[in-house]
Amino acid sequence: MSSLNALLYGLSVAVTPENLLAAFVGALIGTAIGVLPGLGPVGGTALILPITFSLPPVTGLIAMAGIYYGSMYGGSTTSVLVNIPGEVASIVTCIDGYQMTKRGRAGAALTVMAVGSFVAGTIAVAGVMFFSPFLSSLALSFGPPEYFVLLVTALVVLSGISGASLYRSAFATCLGLLLTTIGIDAVSSVPRFNFGSLDLARGIQLVPVAVGLFGISEMLFLVEKLATGPKANAIRLRELLPTREEWRRTIPAWLRGAAVGFPIGLLPGPVAVISAFASYKLERSVSKHKNEFGKGAIEGVAGPEAANNAASTAAFVPLLALGIPFSPVLALVVAAMIIQGIRPGPLLMTEHPDIFWGVIASMYIGNVMLLILNLPLVSLWVSLLRVPLHILVTCIVLFAVIGTYSVDNSAFDLWILFAFGVIGYFLRKLDVDLTPLILAIVLGPLIEARFRESMFMSRGDLGIFVGSPITVAIWLIGLTMLLSRPIIGLIQRLLKTKAGQTQSAANGM
Repeated sequence: MSSLNALLYGLSVAVTPENLLAAFVGALIGTAIGVLPGLGPVGGTALILPITFSLPPVTGLIAMAGIYYGSMYGGSTTSVLVNIPGEVASIVTCIDGYQMTKRGRAGAALTVMAVGSFVAGTIAVAGVMFFSPFLSSLALSFGPPEYFVLLVTALVVLSGISGASLYRSAFATCLGLLLTTIGIDAVSSVPRFNFGSLDLARGIQLVPVAVGLFGISEMLFLVEKLATGPKANAIRLRELLPTREEWRRTIPAWLRGAAVGFPIGLLPGPVAVISAFASYKLERSVSKHKNEFGKGAIEGVAGPEAANNAASTAAFVPLLALGIPFSPVLALVVAAMIIQGIRPGPLLMTEHPDIFWGVIASMYIGNVMLLILNLPLVSLWVSLLRVPLHILVTCIVLFAVIGTYSVDNSAFDLWILFAFGVIGYFLRKLDVDLTPLILAIVLGPLIEARFRESMFMSRGDLGIFVGSPITVAIWLIGLTMLLSRPIIGLIQRLLKTKAGQTQSAANGM
């Protein structure tokens, strides 16, 4: 089946009433999550995760995908209106987006963001459609050793470039891997580390851990700050239309942003953040209006937003084709697939074509829905920013408790929920990035399963993990990516030292 025919099949799956409703609700909730201060895509997706288990697999994944890209857009809305990024990738949008608001051009900035996200998302969906089958066919040559090496390399590389110090990232990764060893051994059915507790024999479930780490801990931070919530002025519909000059400067920025964001999205790491910063730097270097950057340049909003959306969509390529998440949100998507009994990876396209192509097609439909939703409802998002903090926190905590309990009807999961909420709060206080922890919890069981399969194949010979050109190539690529961070840091320090010496010499003269 060609990619075009497969996409048409995916559209037939995505346009069923229940899947259209899932995409709509996902995009709507995702935008609201992005607008709400402090919650962010990870916490919001974790809170919604339990609900998706009661839906058919393809419908639940379409809803989660809508929440993902909807929250990325919603986070940029607060960046423009009140100078508060809803998530990390929206920091770049604050630079010029809020300056446009101060000049009375907030409506134009929001329109540029919405249309740019649609354009970049459409380009990226086309890229996902053509790249995923190629990557899946390549991955069919992978056996258990290759998958073990790939999973380990992905986990180590993602932990090493997560943004925190190497020691903190290693601590979070090891903690996550240790948590996956609690419960019944899937191979031998022997209880491990359960201390005689029947509740622990079930293992530490992902849902209460994820909701606690990213949802409850965030609520503790909001309460600690005692914030009253950001204030935003109302925006009238007639203010949403950019001028002809703004359109002229915006369209090339969208295309450049999409071209920058998509290839970056195929790489491991915080792709949305990297692509947004890379696009902003590109726009500043090629613009004929360099003096406007930092003061409300329209390209400073259009380019990064397009890059952000393209990178976030492109991240679905390794997820759908290899079953490897490159972000904590996508790790939750993989967890949802596993819990639903679906094996992510290269066989997904042949075993579950409705899921593979249905999710891809729904992403295009979701981008259309975001465009239709966000501009007419901009006043609603502004009003959402005025919700009192005590009401917001109470509703989110209540929703987290109900959602977590509803998965297995287990009171023990509620203890895990609040325990990891407190743990997540203190880990963040210690500047420990939680991303490696959640990735380790998701990938840990897969790594253990592939390791045991490889040991059975080789009768205990560890040489199987360097016994093929594919495994050697993956090890080398992972080592190169892991070493690139300290090398780049060293080069930057040397350049700063040299610049300081040059400045000192100039002052001495």
